[in-house]
Amino acid sequence: MASLDRVKVLVLGDSGVGKSSLVHLLCQNQVLGNPSWTVGCSLDVRIHDYKEGTPEEKTYYIELWDVGGSVGCVSSIKSTRAVFYNSVNGIILVHDLTNKKSSQNLYRWSLEALNKDSSPTGVIVSNGDYDREQFAENPVPLLLIGTKFDQIPENKRSDVLNRTAFLSEDFNAEEINLDCTNPRYLAAGTSNAVKLSRFFDKVVEKRYFTRDPSQMAGFTDRKRFNFKSLHYD
Repeated sequence: MASLDRVKVLVLGDSGVGKSSLVHLLCQNQVLGNPSWTVGCSLDVRIHDYKEGTPEEKTYYIELWDVGGSVGCVSSIKSTRAVFYNSVNGIILVHDLTNKKSSQNLYRWSLEALNKDSSPTGVIVSNGDYDREQFAENPVPLLLIGTKFDQIPENKRSDVLNRTAFLSEDFNAEEINLDCTNPRYLAAGTSNAVKLSRFFDKVVEKRYFTRDPSQMAGFTDRKRFNFKSLHYD
């Protein structure tokens, strides 16, 4: 098989939300039997057909970088983690739908990645504010994935989905909610599969088809992101 062009996608979120299980499902189309804690970063690869079914179709490697740790860790660990944020072409933000705190922490994870050059030792939040308009200007494609959908009680699903809708709006990103132990959530032809393919197409386009691909080499020219409107009680 000829060498394929590749793109780099970060997978960020709190420990225990199911990032490793998600990455395994995305890359192997199988359920991860015995997930373990990720130390540092683990890497897996998914093959993606860009613009599948069109004359422009081309196959790419999608590198999924599963970054371990938590946003509350010491600054030295955050500083070490910053090396994984170089040359990123897309970000998947993962949260546990049964754990509201993991959803709130996605703001801090995104800040840590997008501000990594101006704040190499970790997240800096200014007055607890977050400005969603700055994410609208963010050229790095984002995708929001909620895990453990099957564990949400029926009588609470509406409230949870309303919260995820706010998250999706704040990050200017599409959302996918699923159960990592059930491959059917990402089966071909489902709305989730369409969203996932659309996200990877955006990542490829930003890396290889923008007028100035060098903009995607890192975040050196990125201005700082701040918090302004959290939708949590």
